Amino acid sequence: MSTATSDDGVNHRARTLEAYRLWWQHDAHWYQGVAGRFGQRVANEINAEAMRKVALKVGQQVARRCGALPAGGEGGKDLEELRRRYDECGDRMFPQELRNASTEVAGEDLIVLTLRRNFAITMVRMAGSLEGYRCPCTDVHAGWSEGLGVTLAENRATSCLREGDKECRLLMRVRTPAAPGGEG
Repeated sequence: MSTATSDDGVNHRARTLEAYRLWWQHDAHWYQGVAGRFGQRVANEINAEAMRKVALKVGQQVARRCGALPAGGEGGKDLEELRRRYDECGDRMFPQELRNASTEVAGEDLIVLTLRRNFAITMVRMAGSLEGYRCPCTDVHAGWSEGLGVTLAENRATSCLREGDKECRLLMRVRTPAAPGGEG
């Protein structure tokens, strides 16, 4: 079937997007519940821990699908291929309808991720939990990197949508290339 609407008149794509929205609403309300009972610090810690675990699994899936990261240049890293793998991790974890992001190689060991729209920030703002919320972006990138078999020398944000900036800008400086197959 080439259309999103089945023979019984159900638009499966619309239902899938609605399921995403409902799960994100669940996540926002869960976060609020933890923050209300145990404090914002605990909610942020648990959220970051959970996001990192999911990101690790996503990185491992991408590593298995793509195979070993090819060596490249004198540094022994193919950063362009690694950049593509980070993009795939992002696409698997956050559908394009929920974010607007891009990555670029910005040096011999640096990949920069720029995020112009982040559905999580939108949902946390709508749920009234933005004040005190800490973005788990660096935890997500740490999970992807671990799953891909990459060690980061630097993993930090230089701007953040949550802070009112026009975009999130995240630096991932690679220390070591991926291990064969990104085992885990």
